[in-house]
Amino acid sequence: MEKDNSNKKSLSEILDVRHYRHTNSPVFSTAIFAVIMLLVVAGTILSNMSLESTFFWSSPTSEVTQMNGMERKSLAPPKNTTSRDRMAWLRSHLSEFEVRFFMTWFSPAEYFGKRELLAVESVFKAHPQGCLMIVSGSMDSLEGDIILKPLHDRGYKVSAVTPDMSLLLENTPAKTWFQEMKSCKRDPGRIPLHQNLSNLARLAILYKYGGVYLDTDFIVTRSFQGLKNTIGAQTVVEGDSKNWTRLNNAVLIFEKDHPLVYSFIEEFASTFDGNKWGHNGPYLVTRVAQRARETIGGNFTVLPPVAFYPFNWLDIPRLFQTPRSSNDSTLLKADLVKLNRYSYGLHLWNKITRKIKIGKGSVIDIIISDHCVVCRGIQR
Repeated sequence: MEKDNSNKKSLSEILDVRHYRHTNSPVFSTAIFAVIMLLVVAGTILSNMSLESTFFWSSPTSEVTQMNGMERKSLAPPKNTTSRDRMAWLRSHLSEFEVRFFMTWFSPAEYFGKRELLAVESVFKAHPQGCLMIVSGSMDSLEGDIILKPLHDRGYKVSAVTPDMSLLLENTPAKTWFQEMKSCKRDPGRIPLHQNLSNLARLAILYKYGGVYLDTDFIVTRSFQGLKNTIGAQTVVEGDSKNWTRLNNAVLIFEKDHPLVYSFIEEFASTFDGNKWGHNGPYLVTRVAQRARETIGGNFTVLPPVAFYPFNWLDIPRLFQTPRSSNDSTLLKADLVKLNRYSYGLHLWNKITRKIKIGKGSVIDIIISDHCVVCRGIQR
């Protein structure tokens, strides 16, 4: 039985640690984390919005928004109710939503740029009646409201919500891990902490609520309806698309209480290493899924790379380039056929491409233009 958490304070801004430098000293890293957590907890006194009590955007107007002749039901729960009442309302209305999407953003809102917004837009191009929750302390703000306003104005169901990490991790294997972090009994490591919090939060959200998790640099190109308990391969044995060697956690589609997601969380807590990039993310889901094939059988699906990662991080830069020759144009057409025929979307690998300008007439320009709903600032 769930407890009423209406008076529980949220850890807003727990994610915003990108400006702190990490050193090789575990003691220094832990001390920095202690300072961050102290500031985090102090800052949350101003907000009592938890992940459970403020799940979606609440419209102060009518229960139905009219847009282009289509009716879109508001996501506003009844006012002046307890956390338990609002969650009961949400559960009773979940079936009305086409698909539930989640993203996490653990950096300042000012870094949520045009490309991130285009990724959000692509969700609604493919799922006009879907809903998206951006789990973020920084985006759950006036600045975040301004960023998302073009989508709100068009009636799309998108909200930024401050997570209460303690509440989110309650009754999961990661509860103790998080408590130890808060009490400075664990070394967060040299990898920016917000990356690992994002890795963990997406798993806990899917385990408790079910739905689709997407990275903010993933462009959706077709509907996800029909996909269930699915993860995508990033690499496979050459010539054998079913023999995968590495998975990725940029796209995760799972039902509530799925045993594989529970195993992901368990692995995170028991093998956490904050000094190895990918250890708590892509490598984690890979090693757990490899073991799970033999233990929990076929209750999950691994799609080949073309589904979510049709171009790897080495190949993706060329998709930003304007074609300059007939050979370039021929390759562009082949790339578009591949994307449109076989892929559910395209991972932009922002760590590699963030500073690359989108060339006019490039593959990325065409894909984003075809899958946006506001369509501002594409060539950036």
